[in-house]
Amino acid sequence: MTEAASCRPPDSVLKTCGLSMVFGGLVALDRVDLTVERHSITALIGPNGAGKTTLFNCLTGIYPPTRGSITFESGDGRKISLKGLAPDRVTLLGLARTFQNIRLFSNLTVLENVLIGCHGRMRAGLLGALFRDKKTRAEEKAFIDFSYDLLVRYGLKASVNELAKNLAYGAQRRLEIVRALATGPKLLLLDEPAAGLNINETNELRELIETIRTSENLSILLIEHDMNLVMNVSHVIYVMDYGKLIAVGPPNEIRRNPAVIKAYLGEE
Repeated sequence: MTEAASCRPPDSVLKTCGLSMVFGGLVALDRVDLTVERHSITALIGPNGAGKTTLFNCLTGIYPPTRGSITFESGDGRKISLKGLAPDRVTLLGLARTFQNIRLFSNLTVLENVLIGCHGRMRAGLLGALFRDKKTRAEEKAFIDFSYDLLVRYGLKASVNELAKNLAYGAQRRLEIVRALATGPKLLLLDEPAAGLNINETNELRELIETIRTSENLSILLIEHDMNLVMNVSHVIYVMDYGKLIAVGPPNEIRRNPAVIKAYLGEE
């Protein structure tokens, strides 16, 4: 077993220490210490039921963890505890996520879906929305321009006015990621973004993830079962089994780790 990462890394954007989640008598997370270094791509892998999505749900405020800490380092010197914060507050602080099952607004356009991602950053109040004063109109235009620019940069320009439900599956996955970017994150959490994609779409996804990290200057935490994608895109890989971390390391170490081969990758 590879030693778990230290709870005090030199340059992290997110870290958990002793994070545990218990549902009744079921221990879904058991003292998980995880670090996402700034501007890195970190992968979290493991069999179904290993606790990966539960960890994401604790990080993003959907579940309050039973024990342990979650610390977000905003980049301006602040270290913020995320434990107990509501999902909207976590998003405003700079964590955005996608879901294993696509959660687009299918009867809204591609542009409207991205604009929804901007909603938490808008400053117009109820009166501004009702009376649409000059300041409100200027803000709306700025966010429309911002959303359109995101769609252009990430390959969805031709679909701006299409209903989300009419996009091909791979394009819907891409749109969900772009909508998450519209929240202005410092850390992007991707929950199985390659699920349901063919080989060509997965290769395009890999390029997208790498481009986003560089262009948007952010960090990425990735849950994924596609080992080819994980091994090619990740800087560090965490491996979970039955709620515990069993290995941490770079791809070349993880692919040779006997515990990982036995628990997840399969015996040779």
